[in-house]
Amino acid sequence: MMNIKQAKEDIKNAVSAYLTKDQFGNFVIPVERQRPIFLMGAPGIGKTAIMEQIAQELQIGLVSYSMTHHTRQSALGLPFIVRKNYGGEEYSVSEYTMSEIIASVYDVIEGTGFQEGILFLDEINCVSETLAPAMLQFLQYKTFGRHHVPGGWIVVTAGNPPEYNNSVREFDIVTWDRLKRIDVAADYEVWKEYAYVKGTHPAITTYLDIKKDDFYKIETTVDGKSFVTARGWSDLSDMIKLYEQKDFPVTEQLVLQYLQNKKIAKSFAVYYDLFKKYRSDYQVDKILAGKAGKEIVGRAKAAKFDERLSLLGLLTDALIGGLRDVFAQEGAVMELVNCLKLMRADLVIEKDFLEVVKRRITAEQKEISVGKKAGNLSADREYILNLTIAALGEQLELTAQKAPASGDAAFKLLKSDFDKRKKALTKFVSQTDSNLTNVFAFCEEAFEMGSQELLILVTELTANTYSAHFIGKYGCQAYFKHNKDMLFSERKKDILAEIDELTKV
Repeated sequence: MMNIKQAKEDIKNAVSAYLTKDQFGNFVIPVERQRPIFLMGAPGIGKTAIMEQIAQELQIGLVSYSMTHHTRQSALGLPFIVRKNYGGEEYSVSEYTMSEIIASVYDVIEGTGFQEGILFLDEINCVSETLAPAMLQFLQYKTFGRHHVPGGWIVVTAGNPPEYNNSVREFDIVTWDRLKRIDVAADYEVWKEYAYVKGTHPAITTYLDIKKDDFYKIETTVDGKSFVTARGWSDLSDMIKLYEQKDFPVTEQLVLQYLQNKKIAKSFAVYYDLFKKYRSDYQVDKILAGKAGKEIVGRAKAAKFDERLSLLGLLTDALIGGLRDVFAQEGAVMELVNCLKLMRADLVIEKDFLEVVKRRITAEQKEISVGKKAGNLSADREYILNLTIAALGEQLELTAQKAPASGDAAFKLLKSDFDKRKKALTKFVSQTDSNLTNVFAFCEEAFEMGSQELLILVTELTANTYSAHFIGKYGCQAYFKHNKDMLFSERKKDILAEIDELTKV
């Protein structure tokens, strides 16, 4: 049994292996021997999400379908009659139009140019009775009717264990023997890494840090199924952030719509109200600015561990929000550098300077469009491209306003604007570095050196993609000091454990 992170790496490696070709351009493992990958796991643990991540990381296409939404006709194609001659006799024969699913793969190939990709079919063991035979044929031969999945497109499927879905159909041994099966279980610590990247509401992550058993639970009660899933927490996070933005109340009734377990929904709703109070009382902005008063420090010192954990969640969320913005602004600056290089050559040749800038905007917009259609555009990359498009739009207005007389003058104008943006990024990085240092200074004052709270802060920053990128690039003396203490502490524990084992002998 794997967690979803391990399953992702396993599937990514398998897809890479299947796409490997020899010196003659043929797949090393022939298409007919490439076993479809079958991901077996409870609903809502992130099976679809890892497919998107794999497509993004390998830069291949992705076509995704939930098979419970399909009938036999849409999956297999519609029948039609053709006339064929056999042994001198003419017969009416049934053939089928191309499957909607196979056609979608060809549409992505035509629309994006990606010749390789993943065809992901979810809930494949929960199809209707009429579709089941066609699905078994598909798993064995990668065909719907007479139409094959295009070469270079790897079949990955997923399904739910029978205890979670009454409509699950058990495969026979012949079918299982043609699949590469991966069993996956829910794991909060792994999901938390994804949650930070996605910007999950800190009330959720800090609540689950305290009550990890509430992360994923499916029970059968007298009232029917009672369940909480990773998908439920993620969707609830999105709604809470919008409700807060619009100043709508986050009630227990709202929480219950996403966490369909009354006990857990009530528990989280109570915690959320407490979390809001902590957010108001601790004035996180002042802590980041290094202006936390003695009253705030004193409260943190006197707080119980649960409250301290909530405070750490608030601080970490605020820090990571800024670190994420630094990452995006860096990406946009690098993208603008590439745009400037391309525009410089065009500005020398062309007289319509506005058209040159417009063409770059169109190219950036096209990358977003193609990436979305191919299913391999990450949220970070889309944000970076949108920031770049906004900057180019401002440069377009600047060029129209200043009306430079030559291509050289136009480039100098654009370069000057770029230099201002780069300078603003440098200032932003400096401010973010100060925020990071101030948070460590606050925690050192409020908590004991080497305390569990400081270790948690270092651990969270180490595990997060954006903080790891920032600290790796710009450094942070306070982080390295406490990280060193944490590593020493862990090594000390290992040594003591080794000594304890030796004394038992």
